[in-house]
Amino acid sequence: MTTLPLFPLNTVLFPEGLLPLRIFETRYLDMVRRCLRSDGRFVIVATEPERESGELPSETDPSAGFYSVGTEAIIVDWDQRPDGLLGILVKGEGRRVIHNARHADDGLWLGDVEPLPEYPEVSLPVDYASLADLLERLLDQLGTPWSHLERRFDDSTWVAARLTELLPIDLEIKQQLLEADDPIERLERLRAAMLAASKS
Repeated sequence: MTTLPLFPLNTVLFPEGLLPLRIFETRYLDMVRRCLRSDGRFVIVATEPERESGELPSETDPSAGFYSVGTEAIIVDWDQRPDGLLGILVKGEGRRVIHNARHADDGLWLGDVEPLPEYPEVSLPVDYASLADLLERLLDQLGTPWSHLERRFDDSTWVAARLTELLPIDLEIKQQLLEADDPIERLERLRAAMLAASKS
């Protein structure tokens, strides 16, 4: 296992996904500077909706406040924003299981992480072609930075991951899809979540 900084957020990042972030807290500014100097990585992990992300871990619940599976990320671009804040663009590298989450002296979360197997590449079944069409329309509308993604609309894993990142569905469902291994199961659960959201 490797020890990496953890960045709890109210979102889910998948492998190969892009996520723009504004950095303003001192502990994360310091983390970003270290990563930029050393090509370092950190783990994006979703906060549990019913918990406070700042809650201290305990021996019985070492990852209090966020889930135990996140995605290792690397900074691929950065800039100083007009509002004076630091803007970074990160890319997901791979899923990670988080163990022994704890606070460093500067308040930054650290965790011992181990890789999860990556999703197999599975051709997109014709039954889910409408999801690929929806994703293509979304990406065309979003523009930069998503316009720079290598598009693989025939890959079930890629389509499900990008749609899950972009659609306004429940965070808990997004997390469940991140943790799922079967690409076709993920497509089916994603479609069910979209249907449920449209009826609510």
